[in-house]
Amino acid sequence: MYVVAVICIIIVIVVLILAVGTTSKAYTYKHTVDPLENNPHLEQEHEQEHNQDQNKA
Repeated sequence: MYVVAVICIIIVIVVLILAVGTTSKAYTYKHTVDPLENNPHLEQEHEQEHNQDQNKA
């Protein structure tokens, strides 16, 4: 009976350590964002807006 309880406690401690380690690593990850000047999607949106404005006029 005590052996099962000890094994369960060891498993809980290991899972807790892994969860804390993973969360800590996730918070220290440095995210990067591409600059707006090099975004081809933004240029396409600007061209579409410009074409729509010309069609309305």
